[in-house]
Amino acid sequence: MAINDRQLRQDIEAELDWDTRIDSRQIGVAVKDGVVALSGHVGSYAEKRAAEEATQSVSGVRAVANDIVIELPSMARRTDAELAESVIAALQSNVSVPAERIRVFVRDGWVTLEGEVGMWYQRSAAETAVSPLAGVKGVSNSININAQASVDVIKEKIEDAFRRRARLDANNIAVTADGGTVTLEGTVHTCGERQAAESAAWQTPGVSQVLDKLVVHP
Repeated sequence: MAINDRQLRQDIEAELDWDTRIDSRQIGVAVKDGVVALSGHVGSYAEKRAAEEATQSVSGVRAVANDIVIELPSMARRTDAELAESVIAALQSNVSVPAERIRVFVRDGWVTLEGEVGMWYQRSAAETAVSPLAGVKGVSNSININAQASVDVIKEKIEDAFRRRARLDANNIAVTADGGTVTLEGTVHTCGERQAAESAAWQTPGVSQVLDKLVVHP
């Protein structure tokens, strides 16, 4: 049975209240036809990301527009130079990140990561290492992935990954590959399933780009 917007909003608010990463008192939730708009303010970029992740996990959510504003507490404010030093240190201390291949730019608290790595998990680990740092207002991950694999191998590994995940109905997802670019088409039941499918595709060796054309159909 389809969930109406009022019930969905209540479910999302309950999820935000339950998630210990989030202070939900200053977060507003609006829902229209399964599309969720988050508003209000939080004290860190990590909390803003957590609110979006929690919302996507709720059944019935088709898409999320995250308009939450970050209002850093005075103790967390840093100059761009100080923040850049913290970002570089965080990347260098993470064993999954080839820090020497990554360039860091900081402007008004917004961190941009550029460079080139060989695997998706390295790209993801770089963003994960930076996001919780005090003073970060946002992260743009522009790191490229440069890896080679045959199209048939890429397609086969992604489809195998879908079949291993109980959350995903592999029969409803079509995978095509052109070089390192993978396109996902079909339907999934939740926004969380869509994220899981995209993540599985990114984790496949040889994938440098994922075009997500999946449609959420609760």
